[in-house]
Amino acid sequence: MLERIRIVLIGTSHPGNIGGVARAMHNMGLTDLALVAPRCEAISADSISRASGADTLVHSAQVVDSLEEAVSDCSLVVGASARSRTLPWPMMTPRALGERLPEELQHSESRIALVFGREDSGLSNAELQRCHAHVHIPTNPDFSSLNLAAAVQVLAYECRLSWLSHQDQPASDDDEVQPLATHEELEHYFAHLERTLIAIGFHDPATPRQLMARLRRVTLRSRPERMELNILRGILSATEKAAGKVAMGQRSSDESSSDNHH
Repeated sequence: MLERIRIVLIGTSHPGNIGGVARAMHNMGLTDLALVAPRCEAISADSISRASGADTLVHSAQVVDSLEEAVSDCSLVVGASARSRTLPWPMMTPRALGERLPEELQHSESRIALVFGREDSGLSNAELQRCHAHVHIPTNPDFSSLNLAAAVQVLAYECRLSWLSHQDQPASDDDEVQPLATHEELEHYFAHLERTLIAIGFHDPATPRQLMARLRRVTLRSRPERMELNILRGILSATEKAAGKVAMGQRSSDESSSDNHH
């Protein structure tokens, strides 16, 4: 279970924090680290020193340009958030996250990403909207700022507790568990959905009024299986086809009317 939990750091500005995160992960048995557009050199004397023996994770960390690349194969993406947003997203505590892991990872293909933002500004609204849920560490409100490695340590600890409590339970039969849609598959669906809504005149990109953000929220909250998402995309394709036929018929009617006038 722990092997399929990925820690994702976005825009990290200090190499020592990357090393500190590697140490926190290694303490709890996590091994999958991804760095999104780091603003510092990932492998340096500072990162190796702070890793305190966990430098293998620093050297093996995947460095990518975008959040989408880092989580494309993940079926659950959880963003660490310290602030409430104008569009509320499902929020959980670290303990609730840990309790959820066994069910999320019961299929061998499932992978989870825990996403942490920049030291100075956290995750952007756009990044948070690409997460299924947000996790908030209930710190002292009078002194709520957590070091990046400390935040990772808290979540990694809850992941390990969950793993330890489920070690003796029999594994689920993969044939009975349908794989959930991955982040990449969901992003393709959202692009297809927006394109279709524009085609049928339901959505105007110039005045979105958070329509796509709200549709993201309801879809991510439902956790669709891959097969269910394929059905939804089939409906969208059929809708696009029908809309195209209507538009073609309308053009033919207009042309016919124009010819009659002449």
